[in-house]
Amino acid sequence: MTDAPHTSPSPPVRAMLDTLNANFPAVHTMTGPAARAAVAARRAPNPSPQPVGRIEDHRIGSGVRVRVYVPDTSAPAPLIVFAHGGGFVFCDLDSHDGICRAMCNATASVVVSVEYRLAPEHRAPTAAEDVYLALEWAHDRAPQFGADPARLAVAGDSAGGNLAAVVALAARDRGGPHLRAQALLYPVIDDDFGTDSYRRYADGYYNTRAAMQWYWQQYAPGGALTADVSPMRADTLTGLPQAMMVTAGLDPLHDEGVAYAQRLRSDSVPVRHLDFPGLFHGFLSFPSLAESTAAADAVWAAFRKLLTPAPSHSLPR
Repeated sequence: MTDAPHTSPSPPVRAMLDTLNANFPAVHTMTGPAARAAVAARRAPNPSPQPVGRIEDHRIGSGVRVRVYVPDTSAPAPLIVFAHGGGFVFCDLDSHDGICRAMCNATASVVVSVEYRLAPEHRAPTAAEDVYLALEWAHDRAPQFGADPARLAVAGDSAGGNLAAVVALAARDRGGPHLRAQALLYPVIDDDFGTDSYRRYADGYYNTRAAMQWYWQQYAPGGALTADVSPMRADTLTGLPQAMMVTAGLDPLHDEGVAYAQRLRSDSVPVRHLDFPGLFHGFLSFPSLAESTAAADAVWAAFRKLLTPAPSHSLPR
């Protein structure tokens, strides 16, 4: 892969990055439980969450929590199973409530958010298996939520993007629910820390190389050697559902997202790649930043198009 040109952050983005860098805990110096507590302690409640049609909480399997967001529509809705980010170690249903509400409304979809079990207490591939369980659960109960199981998708941000990609592979290989699409939002794909974007954005851009190395050590201490840990390790990606890849230019993970999109295309999977050169990892979680809001509008519009009812719909190659 050739080196991409460096993009300097705008003054508002730089100011946001400075605040985030100053306040985010040095998780790579902590135990998993301590890091989880530190991240949870800095979370402020949203005083005015975006309203949706209705919300239901359920427990599935051996107790995995899921939260279902139902849009305010009478028409059969697409169905999205969503895996949150957090380095496989932290975050939960509440941390990604805002993203799920926005996704539900902007795509007019039922969103099933999964609170999968976290590392290091639960190593790979436990989280992916929890999300796969939620996929089957959601598919089987789609009519209960006014959803169309023929327009089923998986989605996830950061570590959740990894889980969404892995679950798409599992659904293909196990003959599981048929997926219309997969949406990978600045995903964690592989444990290669030597890419150009890892070198350029190792520090000072919110998500750091040190943190990413620590996340992988918590989740897969033996390395991302198999396709149920790293989707890049799959023998072939042929037969996967069409994909939306979202990458941020100021992100250590940028290049692995680009590489996975390229591999999907080479294996004849239609891909829509939205790249935001001036934004950083996790930007969808910061709607107060105007550039993030504009990017989110583009992301949700593209995702909604992926889920259109027309069975012949495909993405431009």
